[in-house]
Amino acid sequence: MTSLTLLEAAGDIGVALGKMGAAFGAGIATIGAAYGIGKIGHGAMESLARQPEVSGDLRTFMILTSAFIEGVALFGIVVCMLSLFV
Repeated sequence: MTSLTLLEAAGDIGVALGKMGAAFGAGIATIGAAYGIGKIGHGAMESLARQPEVSGDLRTFMILTSAFIEGVALFGIVVCMLSLFV
């Protein structure tokens, strides 16, 4: 009887740790994407200050790169959520 109770408790702890791991992974994916987009903005502002005439091309590349980073972050969050529910 006692061993059955311990196994049930261990199963509950495993589920709780899995949920905590999924939440931690989603948070890390979000923080990483925010840091990457911040670095893109920083680099864009520095290069815009040095060469203002390339603002159109720079804006295009900055938006494309930010979209790619957001896509990867969204993929990471979806994987974390799938691991939470499956």
